[in-house]
Amino acid sequence: MVDPAVQNTEEFKPNLEKLKRLQQQASSVVIGGKGVPRRKKKIIHKTASTDDKKLQSSLKKLTVNHIPGIEEVNMFKDNGEVINFVNPKVQASLTSNIFAISGHSETKPLSEMLPTIMQQLGGDNMFNLKNLAKELEKTAQELKVNQGSAATQDEEIPELVENFDEASKNEKI
Repeated sequence: MVDPAVQNTEEFKPNLEKLKRLQQQASSVVIGGKGVPRRKKKIIHKTASTDDKKLQSSLKKLTVNHIPGIEEVNMFKDNGEVINFVNPKVQASLTSNIFAISGHSETKPLSEMLPTIMQQLGGDNMFNLKNLAKELEKTAQELKVNQGSAATQDEEIPELVENFDEASKNEKI
C-alpha cells in the first residue's frame, strides 16, 4: 500500500499565479490593512500656534492686561548687546509682577543703537558705555596712524615738472 503522505506530495503542484501575487505583496511596503501590526504611539505634530494658544491661556489665568501705545522695547544684555522689539505686544500683571513681551526681535550691538537709546541707559549699562568709548578711541587712533602713512605715501609720488595744459594748447589738430 501507498503511504497517503507520500501520495499527497507527489500530486502537489503550486498555483504559480497565486505565488507571484503573494511575492509581490511581500516585497511592497504595507502601510495598513489586514495582518499589519497596530501603531503603538500616536505621533502628534505641534505647531507654533498651539504653543501660542497655551501661552495666552496661561497668561489669562494670571490676569494680564494688554498695554497699548508702546512703540519700542529694548532689553540690555551683559555682553553689550541690545534685544530690540519694534511695535511689540506688551502684556502685564502688576499684582504678580509679570510682563510678557511678544513680537519680532533683533539682537544688535550697543554701538549701533547708541544715539537713540542714551535716555534708556541706566547705571548698570555705564560699564558697557565706558568700554564702547575706549573702543572708539582706539579706532580713532588707528585712523590717525593710517592717515599719517597715507601722507607719507603721497610724499613719495614725484610732482609734475611740466605744464601739460600749455603743451596741449600749442598742439595743432
